[in-house]
Amino acid sequence: MDDTNRPIRLEDGDDLDAFLADHPVALVECYTSGCSKCQAMEPVLGNVARATGIPVGLVNPGDDLALVDRFEIDSVPTLLCFENGREVGRLAEGFVGADAVVSFLEASVPSAVDTERVDT
Repeated sequence: MDDTNRPIRLEDGDDLDAFLADHPVALVECYTSGCSKCQAMEPVLGNVARATGIPVGLVNPGDDLALVDRFEIDSVPTLLCFENGREVGRLAEGFVGADAVVSFLEASVPSAVDTERVDT
């Protein structure tokens, strides 16, 4: 199965860096264990990955505390959009639906979202 069809769990900063190096555009959710809003986001992000073709990674900054400082994570879930390894967008509004995530991606990297493919 193509890794753009479902979110990929990333263990630490090294996994995150490799994921970003492999994908010119990527969406990453920063979550923590036990966060119900974070857990509720996973199926939404799977739908977004399938609808847009943009790979989605999931990383728990609590497993690699350097990520908290590196990305200035103040709350979870936090969605980070990357283009060529550089953060180009951030959404930290708690649980959001697929339409809101797709809109966030369209605003952050307009050329990366195939609007004809999107049917969330």
